[in-house]
Amino acid sequence: MQTVEQWMTRNPYTIEDTASIIEAMHMMKEKNIRRLPVTCSGKFCGLITDLMIKSFTPGQSTSMDTWEVHYILAKATVKDAMNQHPMTITPDAPLCEAAQIIHDNKLNGLCVTDGNNNLVGLLTNTNLMEALISICSSK
Repeated sequence: MQTVEQWMTRNPYTIEDTASIIEAMHMMKEKNIRRLPVTCSGKFCGLITDLMIKSFTPGQSTSMDTWEVHYILAKATVKDAMNQHPMTITPDAPLCEAAQIIHDNKLNGLCVTDGNNNLVGLLTNTNLMEALISICSSK
């Protein structure tokens, strides 16, 4: 049986809830990632994604200029835009269970936590595709 732990991304990048939205945007761009687990004083407490940031950011139809938008995003914190209760799964869960949760809830991934709610990894759609490719090619 394939488990989440076999395919998850270990030691994912994280960001503190007090960081600015601009910091999160820059980290995601620099690391080429679309989601960041959020920590509160070092403890896992949420998730922020590129889509959450886009929906938090003022749209193109705003009358604000670039500097005003940048100022707002520099002052707003990750806590203002994050999901405080992201869906999680344990590392020992069957991979097919994780895939079902992702499918049924139209997610792009799951945070992987241990029994004490410590973040141990991320399981993304990319990880699931890698697993599928590996399983299919080994037959």
